[in-house]
Amino acid sequence: MIALIGLVVGAVIGLYLDPTVPVGLAPYLPIAVVAALDALFGGLRALLDGIFDDRVFVVSFLSNVVVAALIVFLGDQLGVGTQLSTAVVVVLGIRIFSNAAAIRRHLLKA
Repeated sequence: MIALIGLVVGAVIGLYLDPTVPVGLAPYLPIAVVAALDALFGGLRALLDGIFDDRVFVVSFLSNVVVAALIVFLGDQLGVGTQLSTAVVVVLGIRIFSNAAAIRRHLLKA
């Protein structure tokens, strides 16, 4: 319940303050969001499977975002940022859809 309240408060503050992303960090924001969504879907799947651990969730959440951002940064440094960004989105997208399918099977028994 505390996490849900924090999410709502954060969303309201974000909408009210209308923060801007610095131009240098703009390429990393979509990747960070996709990585965070992967961790959220993985956490929900673990919760429904009865194996959720808050420490694992927090570490997974943070490490997903950091590793994805580092891969994109490395790609930018090598001059192949677009290709590595696409690869990160594809891999995390596959994981998100896999977790979503497991959640659907658990909730709908289908």
